Amino acid sequence: MIFTETKLRGAYLLDIEKNEDERGFFARSWCQREFEAHGLNPRLAQCNISFNSRQGTLRGMHYQAKPHEEAKLIRCTMGAIYDVIADLRPDSTSFRQYLGVVLNPQNRRMLYVPEGFAHGFLTLVGNTEISYQMSEFYAPESARGFRWNDPAFGINWPSDIKVVSDRDGSYPDFEPERNPEREY
Repeated sequence: MIFTETKLRGAYLLDIEKNEDERGFFARSWCQREFEAHGLNPRLAQCNISFNSRQGTLRGMHYQAKPHEEAKLIRCTMGAIYDVIADLRPDSTSFRQYLGVVLNPQNRRMLYVPEGFAHGFLTLVGNTEISYQMSEFYAPESARGFRWNDPAFGINWPSDIKVVSDRDGSYPDFEPERNPEREY
């Protein structure tokens, strides 16, 4: 696997290394030892799939607060997404910065999201499926989010947003100062 650190400290793009022959190719998409060697969280507690039938569906921006912060490994297995992560760690040099990347089955790219980040995506085509590997179990009491169009981040979504859940549309703007216990 090829690990490329992004402009957001601790977040990585992962590309597969193909072993090709006349049949096609074989590649590793996850390896505990390689994750550990790059200082990434190798814990795998849960795998999830998100299917979205409509182009322009937005999910996010979601994260889990302490003590249930989670790392994620995200891959688009069908369709295409604009995947966005935002650094919520006040002590980070990339605090309040975001990164957006296109994930699709053709580029086979994955995005590693460390603890302390929010995550969301916009479907670029209909019938899109995303696969997540999570380092922690889902804890509803720790589920948090902020609005997809929060001015604190200024996320530039690449196309029109047509579908947003009531929950995602009603999240408040990000305000780390309202939580002195650093849930972010």
